[in-house]
Amino acid sequence: MSQTVDTLLARIRELQQGLQDDLEEKRAEFRYRLVSGRARFEEEVLARHRALRVSLLAFLASPRPLFILTAPVSYALILPVVLLDLFVAIYQAICFPVYGIDKVRRGDHVVIDRHQLAYLNGLQKLNCIYCGYANGVLALAREVAARTEQYWCPIKHARRVGDPHALYGNFNDFGDAEGFRARQSALRSDLRRIRGR
Repeated sequence: MSQTVDTLLARIRELQQGLQDDLEEKRAEFRYRLVSGRARFEEEVLARHRALRVSLLAFLASPRPLFILTAPVSYALILPVVLLDLFVAIYQAICFPVYGIDKVRRGDHVVIDRHQLAYLNGLQKLNCIYCGYANGVLALAREVAARTEQYWCPIKHARRVGDPHALYGNFNDFGDAEGFRARQSALRSDLRRIRGR
């Protein structure tokens, strides 16, 4: 791997740590802490949140009619998302042990916690559960696909990729036949050491 790629990957890790540090500062600012995976606000903050909640009736009275008409289309996406979740779980359970790839932890990607916020009404909480689940499943599927790609075809594309996954930077350069042959085994071995991703 070139020094430039190593430097960029180190910078990405720095930025990710900076993001975590910022989240810690926000926890202090908004006066909550995590207890057994659940956010716990101070009582005074919780009371203020409840006072700011918009009632369900007021919430339903405010949207444009087209929002209501498009809601069934939006919610219908739950079916393919659930199927994707199921098929990714089956694929990972069957194939990853055969390939020797560490399984992706579902809980690292499917995070559903925004429904705990007292300033959201019931429908807003349901929407937050839906979005957390759908985006989490897509992130999980992306990580499973990234590990599969690293195992079978860790070659960068000739064209620019808009938002490459986290493993992409380690891939072989497009057209580097010798590098591909020399590094494929090492890249596969790396997949057995991805714990905590």
